Amino acid sequence: MCSETMDQKQTEATISESEEVSSIEWEFINMSEQEEDLIYRMYRLVGERWDLIAGRLPGRKPEEIERFWIMRHHEAFAKKRKTA
Repeated sequence: MCSETMDQKQTEATISESEEVSSIEWEFINMSEQEEDLIYRMYRLVGERWDLIAGRLPGRKPEEIERFWIMRHHEAFAKKRKTA
């Protein structure tokens, strides 16, 4: 009975997380040239450790940095940038 409850909680958490992610409308995040440069350099050093990168950019959250990176490097967003 305990395992059923834990499985249900995990399933509910997964569903709510996926709903949250899919409901977000992503708008392009504007970064200054200095911020972009720092993001690229930090990414080469630490990889996808967005919290470390965001720690070097005052006022930026790890989620913003990750979203910026995805929007710059994901094929679906690249196609949208080319048509805009």
